[in-house]
Amino acid sequence: MRFLHQLTILLFLTCFFPAPAMAQPLVRPADPMHTPTKGLQGRHIALWQSHGYYFEYKLNRWEWQRARMFQTVEDLYTQSYVLPFLVPMLENSGATVMLPRERDISRNEYIIDNDSSPWSVGSYQETGKWESSAEGFGYPKRFLRERDNPFRSGTARVAQTAKRESATASWRVEVEKPEELAVYIAYQSSPEHTTDALYTVHHAGGESSFHVNQRMGGGTWIYLGSFPFDNSGSKQGITLSNRSSKPKRLITADAVKIGGGMGNVERAHPDTLETTSPLGITLQEYTSSGYPRYCEAARYWLQWAGVPDTIYSPTRGLNDYTDDYRCRAYWVNYLLGGTSAIPDSEGLNIPIDLVFAFHTDAGTLLGDSIVGTLGIYNSKWNDGLYPDGSSRESAREFTDIVMTRIVHDVKYHHSPEWVRRDMWDKSYSEATHAAVPSMLLELLSHQNFSDMRYGLDPEFRFTVSRAIYKGILQFLAQRNNSPYVVQPLPVKDMAVTIKERTAQLRWNDSDDPLEPSASPDAYIVYTSKNGAPFDGGRVVKKKSYTIKLDPDVLYRFKVVAVNAGGSSFPSEILAAGVAGNPRGTAMVVNGFTRVSAPDWVDYPENNVAGFVSRKDGGVPYLQDIAFIGYQKEFDRSLPWVDDDNTGFGDSRSTHEKSPIAGNSFDYPAIHGSAMLKAGFSFASASASAVASRPELLDGYGVIDLILGKQKQTDKGSRDGRPKKYKALPKPLRGALERATGKGASLLVSGAYVASDLWHDNDPFEQMFGRDFANNILHIQLMTEQAASTGSVTVVQNRAGLSKRDYRYNSELSQEQYVVESPDGIIPTDDAVTLMRYSENNIGAAVGYYGNDYSCVTLGFPLESIRGDEALLQLMNELMTFLTWPRPSPEPTQAADPSR
Repeated sequence: MRFLHQLTILLFLTCFFPAPAMAQPLVRPADPMHTPTKGLQGRHIALWQSHGYYFEYKLNRWEWQRARMFQTVEDLYTQSYVLPFLVPMLENSGATVMLPRERDISRNEYIIDNDSSPWSVGSYQETGKWESSAEGFGYPKRFLRERDNPFRSGTARVAQTAKRESATASWRVEVEKPEELAVYIAYQSSPEHTTDALYTVHHAGGESSFHVNQRMGGGTWIYLGSFPFDNSGSKQGITLSNRSSKPKRLITADAVKIGGGMGNVERAHPDTLETTSPLGITLQEYTSSGYPRYCEAARYWLQWAGVPDTIYSPTRGLNDYTDDYRCRAYWVNYLLGGTSAIPDSEGLNIPIDLVFAFHTDAGTLLGDSIVGTLGIYNSKWNDGLYPDGSSRESAREFTDIVMTRIVHDVKYHHSPEWVRRDMWDKSYSEATHAAVPSMLLELLSHQNFSDMRYGLDPEFRFTVSRAIYKGILQFLAQRNNSPYVVQPLPVKDMAVTIKERTAQLRWNDSDDPLEPSASPDAYIVYTSKNGAPFDGGRVVKKKSYTIKLDPDVLYRFKVVAVNAGGSSFPSEILAAGVAGNPRGTAMVVNGFTRVSAPDWVDYPENNVAGFVSRKDGGVPYLQDIAFIGYQKEFDRSLPWVDDDNTGFGDSRSTHEKSPIAGNSFDYPAIHGSAMLKAGFSFASASASAVASRPELLDGYGVIDLILGKQKQTDKGSRDGRPKKYKALPKPLRGALERATGKGASLLVSGAYVASDLWHDNDPFEQMFGRDFANNILHIQLMTEQAASTGSVTVVQNRAGLSKRDYRYNSELSQEQYVVESPDGIIPTDDAVTLMRYSENNIGAAVGYYGNDYSCVTLGFPLESIRGDEALLQLMNELMTFLTWPRPSPEPTQAADPSR
């Protein structure tokens, strides 16, 4: 009924206050692989995550605007929704998303400019006829201070468009290391400029071209996309061509920015701007944040982006805290200046459709109660009208739609107890002063443990972000009286099989029970060779793809589902390779699909609760940009005193400048690459595909099961919902047992390979799981949390393993997920210990050599081995052991007295 009410109100608003006609968008792909037709194509959305690192004058220091709690801080926490989930969803639907904070988390930044500067890099070159423009970007100073504006510190270059290319501007750069980097461009705008300036980004994965409407957006950084760059020495950078469908219009070339970078705005207390040393030298006590720019508040990004100081600093430099939240809506109006929304105001002429401000709230509730979701809007400001005369009631409907979507989807997927709080019609700056429909979301309380049990879960973040995207889609579609389609979910059940030198990739759709329209119409298959970035993709209509394989080449594959609403997130990455002279063939099975919050405890009788990340820190989706350090205070009775003394939930700050790695979903390629170098051909499949189609394992001599940190995981709810991410569910066990019955050997590795079987809540599953461990894997659980230093030693070289130590990743890092609690395992009577944890000699790996098949089980993830050479040696020796011909002298006959 709520949706029907929303539709009725919006139809009324559409009739009497129609939205402005859709303008030529700011940026659009020149040769898109897929173009949404019932999504957010042509729409411009202003969006931000809350707060950010800022300079506090009262304390004369840089600090967060909120307290460090439950291993995060709100200034970063909302980024973990906006950057990895919400923004890509909106962009996949065709929208242009404008952010007042840096979106690239890389510390590296490369500025290439037509004006020479000691702080710019690379080279700028021209062909054809160009002339100088009076004003443009310049970078004469490394750090910006009060009222410095880099976009008024240099010049730009101007040419005329033509039907055929007759002039180009090129920016070339060599990056320090391979990484994905955001690309921004700068130019000048006027009514005489072209609407289809052709930019081409030359990156490690090829070329990507865009048409940019230079009649809007001049004098700031305009985001084109994020692309892979490498340090191979190839010509990477950006080219601007004057080729246009409409000749004799103006086109401008100015600076290019690649990467996120470090904060470069210096601040100082007004009373200490100048002091005099004993030598009579004037000292200025300015300081920059020392943090990556994505951590900083909007006020500093806007200054770096050329926004006038009257907008980013309404207090004229006296209070960065209030400047930060006030400047955001003013920035939106600056973007809108010159459009039909506020035609009499100067600005960048970008037709922003709506504003969404993402926050979390403070406050706690006793016991296990959830604070829940609050929405804020303002319908009364300016007599209830926007500057173009339309009703501000649309902000209420926008807020209602988004809140309804969030609460409904969270209740369905996560917790039926989730709370919908009020909708406040109040004068909050971020929800009031923009000239288009705006809402401020307080999703949950970051101070309330029951909320954060969900809030640290990447799946919860995906659900919430998808709900917000759907709410924005619904609101704009109904406001403009147009149909809409929701983009698909990622495909599932992927498998790539090989026959001779041909690989066939197959998959299934993921049904969305909440969105019937989210069915795919087609798919884009992306391919990579030998670790290079993925290519531009190929569109297919069927749920399969066939490709010829060159020998000794590592192939990687991922699939994106598409429909009229847009594109899905990418699938997991599978891989395949055919050895030139194969020693055998393996099937790599990816059973590591877990993403989750950290382990948590709650002991009401002792008033103790919190996240125990040292035991298991959960698994981020790709990486976590919001983790700041381990929780250090678990006493529920301790109150908040100050942001430096938070009380219950207080957390360390060891990692707030650096993301930590999570599940990269590409482990078949890591295992397969080592296999291929060792002389083995390989295919790969998801564990769900193998569980439903055990015949996928037929014909492969070795089955390599990747379990990573897969384990049964409580997803925050106490309503009896089953745990997710079981390492070895019954269908998968059955498929593996079937394969060993046909002579296939097993290589199984994972941090919870035994403990997850031993501690199943279902007594029957526990019994059958232990039986599988004993009789198929030939292992028993000795202990959990067996080691912490990340070192294992080979102790059984009779199995063909070289006597040496190996290191696995046991520390938080940006490169690889951490293994906190590997399993200690011991062999059954017919198997032997192959490796032990170096710190305590607890068993780390077990080998079995039988008459029908062999098996090696590792109590730590194989892909966590540090160093390519080490992984290759271990994989080679394990595969040699697993493929020993039969009959053979059994290396398992010697007893292991220390078992």
